[in-house]
Amino acid sequence: MGTLVYGNANLEIEFDDRVLAHLQAVIVAKLRRDEGFLFSWKDAPGVGDGRSCIWMHRSIPLYFKYPESQPPAVNRLWLEALTVSANSPGGLRIVEEPEG
Repeated sequence: MGTLVYGNANLEIEFDDRVLAHLQAVIVAKLRRDEGFLFSWKDAPGVGDGRSCIWMHRSIPLYFKYPESQPPAVNRLWLEALTVSANSPGGLRIVEEPEG
């Protein structure tokens, strides 16, 4: 499991490495364009099994940590689907990975 560490409070959110790699690509692309956006995800059962949201902005520290040294393969169709989500009024949400 990879970890996204967000903000000075060091909020740590764990995601599967493959999911995190795709999220990283979308998040970094949006922040490079100076586009702030909402990011929400379903919490793991161990932390309440609800939903959480954070505001992503380039001024807030962000750190991606992976336990494996090799990056996972990237699915362009999934990147496109995540980008569409990130550009929507509801913000970035993790959507199912399309086959392809």
